[in-house]
Amino acid sequence: MSTLDTDPLLPWFRESARDLPWREPGTSAWGILLSEVMSHQTPVARVAPIWLEWMQRWPTPADFAAAGRDEVLRAWGKLGYPRRALRLHECAGVIVEKHGGRVPAEVEELLALPGIGDYTARAVACFHFGRNVPVVDTNVRRVYERAVEGNFLQPPASKSELAKVAAVLPEDGTGPTVSAALMELGALVCVARAPRCGQCPLVDACAWQRAGRPEPAAAELAKAKSRVQKFAGTDRQVRGLIMDVLRGAEAPVAKSAIDVVWPDEAQRSRALFSLLADGLAEQDEAGYFHLPR
Repeated sequence: MSTLDTDPLLPWFRESARDLPWREPGTSAWGILLSEVMSHQTPVARVAPIWLEWMQRWPTPADFAAAGRDEVLRAWGKLGYPRRALRLHECAGVIVEKHGGRVPAEVEELLALPGIGDYTARAVACFHFGRNVPVVDTNVRRVYERAVEGNFLQPPASKSELAKVAAVLPEDGTGPTVSAALMELGALVCVARAPRCGQCPLVDACAWQRAGRPEPAAAELAKAKSRVQKFAGTDRQVRGLIMDVLRGAEAPVAKSAIDVVWPDEAQRSRALFSLLADGLAEQDEAGYFHLPR
């Protein structure tokens, strides 16, 4: 299995790592879990101020579990994918009920929590509890594919990548820091479209560099572009507009207040129905709509 000299990553990470609030010493496991859930498909610049507000408001899983669902959804604001907020609320309840209010340390226990998948479970185990487990997101996948496999584009996520990334992690105690550094490298330097190779600490060991920086085939590039999610005009955008109305309302609202947010009646109705089905909105006996309570 391929390996990679990760030693140059450590000094680079010490000098270049972003000053993110959840990297402050003393951040709890709950704080790390919260940051990882919030940061999924959301830029950290948008996450940081909301994370700080939540940690002040709900510093423990027990505090958060005691909050109302409507309160949680209002506090989530426009982070996107609000179902994450409800699953996080459910997760906090299970942590309180089954783990005495303490976030578990082992990957398998974390995976058993509601809404916690492979990436988040390993991120919490690695970044807070120091477990030397592979943490693979889009950034790490891209760095690995270029530096080890020599390909400009990364393939879709697969289970096999965990073993591949695990093989490049050192076993001298620095593995968790290397994991964080790989992720940071992908976010800041080994970016998707125009990698900043002159700033990369792995440039001399990079298989893509040694191969002459080959460009991807046109078919591969087209396939990669097709995987990029669009937002404008989608049901997701309409759902967000309806959620804005519900979050901003102090009382249940009539359907007429929702009808004005989007001109396409069929799409608007579809989006509203999906919010009701997902438990993100409720309709009372009088036909008015509100956040779940």
